[in-house]
Amino acid sequence: MIIRLSDCPSQPWKNGLGSTREIAVQPSGAGSDDFLWRVSIAEVDSAAPFSRFPGIDRQIALLDGNGFTMTLDDGRVHPLTTPFAPFAFAGEAKVAVNLVDGPTRDFNLMVRREHAHGEILVWQGPGAHWPDPSTVLIYCACGVIDTTEGALQAGDAWRISSASPVKLQLHHDALALVVRIEPYAT
Repeated sequence: MIIRLSDCPSQPWKNGLGSTREIAVQPSGAGSDDFLWRVSIAEVDSAAPFSRFPGIDRQIALLDGNGFTMTLDDGRVHPLTTPFAPFAFAGEAKVAVNLVDGPTRDFNLMVRREHAHGEILVWQGPGAHWPDPSTVLIYCACGVIDTTEGALQAGDAWRISSASPVKLQLHHDALALVVRIEPYAT
């Protein structure tokens, strides 16, 4: 299923200090307390602290803007200033943000730690790609990506719902953020 960012309404962050657009959540319709995994695009336009999500592993990647510096409560400082470079941190961490120069947008993956492992991979450049069975979503960060269901433009995502092998064709200027989720055996 192709998901257009324009079809994803803006909603407030859990702490109310920013806004995000939810692209996909599993199970469908789950809220912040009961999702297995969630993918969203956040708009960061002030130095507001991040919402806290206990028990959640998070990954974030800069999409647009000059980025920001994240200061985590464990003393780590991470400059999120390189576009499309995923950074992982614990959802329960207290994270302060200092914008570098103006608003930014970032790609977010959240995964419930006790139930699954998730990661963001980056595919860039022209050519064919075959996502493995743990791939649940492809986000077109720039350029054009052809899928079996149609073309993705920048900002579009493809929610993969089939266990059948699928093929993606990245055009010369394309960059994909690939979300992989591996549930733990229960």
